[in-house]
Amino acid sequence: MRPLHLVPPNTKIPFIRARGFTVVFSAFLSLLSVVLLTVFGLNLGIDFVGGITMEVRSRQAADLAQMRHTLDGLGLGDVALQEFGSANDVLVRIQRQAGGDRAQTEVVEKVKAALGDAIEYRRIEVVGPKVGGELIQNGVVAIILSLLAIAVYVWFRFEWQFGLAALIALLHDTLSTIGLFALARLEFDISTVAAVLLVAGYSINDSVVVFDRIRENMRKYKRMDFGDLMDLSINQTLSRTVLASGTTFLAVLALVLFGGEVIRGFSICMLWGIVIGTYSSIALAAPLLLYLNPSRVVDAAEVAAAAP
Repeated sequence: MRPLHLVPPNTKIPFIRARGFTVVFSAFLSLLSVVLLTVFGLNLGIDFVGGITMEVRSRQAADLAQMRHTLDGLGLGDVALQEFGSANDVLVRIQRQAGGDRAQTEVVEKVKAALGDAIEYRRIEVVGPKVGGELIQNGVVAIILSLLAIAVYVWFRFEWQFGLAALIALLHDTLSTIGLFALARLEFDISTVAAVLLVAGYSINDSVVVFDRIRENMRKYKRMDFGDLMDLSINQTLSRTVLASGTTFLAVLALVLFGGEVIRGFSICMLWGIVIGTYSSIALAAPLLLYLNPSRVVDAAEVAAAAP
């Protein structure tokens, strides 16, 4: 049985020749994301800005569309409904209302009156802005620490130049993802933070595959031009990259199209992350090594043996 090749063997695409454009484009994309974040900010979800969480149970299978239509008519702002457990259990989340604790209590009573007596209210919680602020802080810390941990891992596995290139690529992926949410006004909640961390993990996984082939070829072709060596390494791993990214893209695309509103932000974040992570591994992380110039001397005995 012949192996599947989405990319023809012995492909020789000159990726490194375009490094000037790709590095400048990546820098522009990161800067644009910072500007979008500064100007528009993020459309923070209930997890971060505070709000009301209600766990309810209906006597029959819950009609989410009808419940959403009923609650939207109350003019409460952002309202999210999600099934959990059985089809009768629904989690209702409503953004925090202006007016303090009394206003939140009034909203709870409005919701109860609108949904009627056929609903059992199993749990009602009010998330204050202080808790939301703590979640924002913890989310930012989690992202920063994960990026640094990934960079340190790559540093110890390869060399510091590889770790720095990986960190820059991860920052690029993270900033561009957050910039997309700022531009599209997608809701940014705690599940989106998890998606950003998954994007970072996916991106570094692809980068490590390319880095590992570059290191292998550095030992194998000690006298090859470094740019040609990186082109060779990227092309050798290109089939694997396209196959892995393509299959993951199709799976996440199904979530975007059919997953519903509850996970839409998470799905879009993952979809964009697959695209931008694959791009950065090929067009940013690897070309940066050419500027950082890692040492090609792995073992002095090997070099001496290879000398004429």
